[in-house]
Amino acid sequence: MIRVGIFGISGFAGQKLAEILLAHPEVSLAVGVVAPDEGTPLLSEIAPRLRGRTSLRCTNRPDWGAVDAETDLVFLALPHVVSMSFVPQLLKLGKRVIDLSADFRLKNIAVYEKWYATHTCPDLVREAVYGLPEMYRDAIRSARLIANPGCYPTSVILALLPLARERLLEPAVIADSKSGVTGAGRTPSLANLYAECNENLKAYKAGEHRHGPEMEEILSIAARETVSVLFVPHLVPMSQGILSTCYARLTREISEKQLQDLYESSYASEPFVRMMPYGQSPACRNVTDTNYCDIGVKKVGPRQVVAIAAIDNLVKGASGQAVHNMNLMCGAPETVPFIPA
Repeated sequence: MIRVGIFGISGFAGQKLAEILLAHPEVSLAVGVVAPDEGTPLLSEIAPRLRGRTSLRCTNRPDWGAVDAETDLVFLALPHVVSMSFVPQLLKLGKRVIDLSADFRLKNIAVYEKWYATHTCPDLVREAVYGLPEMYRDAIRSARLIANPGCYPTSVILALLPLARERLLEPAVIADSKSGVTGAGRTPSLANLYAECNENLKAYKAGEHRHGPEMEEILSIAARETVSVLFVPHLVPMSQGILSTCYARLTREISEKQLQDLYESSYASEPFVRMMPYGQSPACRNVTDTNYCDIGVKKVGPRQVVAIAAIDNLVKGASGQAVHNMNLMCGAPETVPFIPA
């Protein structure tokens, strides 16, 4: 049995983590930590849909004795900067850690500090493994510290990864992403009010969203050369889901069949990537509450390609991917509990 804890269990990602883990036959959810001002609620009070499935009472600060005695692995579903304050202590206790924040995703500390904040444990960034199983499966298995990818980067990277690996990408791509409102987290803001989001569609932080550098770093590693991404996110009036439409020029011309075959072969052994028939777009409703990424590709010119990916931002884009990483780290079947045996 894998004994786990969740720091930040009251957020959208934390609640989704708890929901997935309670369905996992090889997991015991032993520790839940909420923010200092949230008291000590039952998990079923935070997430009423979990009534009857758990009697876990959360604490509003880490009980390090309980963490040490009752967990093997800890998920950090916390904001950036907050996560890095807990990681050194968890590793010192011998716990394996999956961090859902951005604190350990970017290997370039200067880039992290430009977009986020001063890093307090940069030495651990070198050790952290980027938790995209489709790219780093073997390294994830033996890692102590996983940097779970961001939701937007998961969709964009998977949409373009086969082209990057084959050095088919011209060095500048465009990513146009639409996200549901849960991607902004539970902290109230004017932009996320129902009356602001409902029957509305708007772009935000065009070319200056901090997920852009994450996409660029990972795609550049895959392509073995610098790839720049012009990233424009949009907020759409739905709770969960991301649809990323990526526009790329190819370094050489390939046929429609070669393009589809490249993606089919690249993801043939990946349990959570599903290819659409050539020229068809995926849809968010088909991946809601699943750990799938659906991808469709199409040539729109001799050397122009559109690659479209759909994911659930809370599952494949956050908590589901984190559980997939846990399965790899702990030797559990990769697809549990997402795909019935």
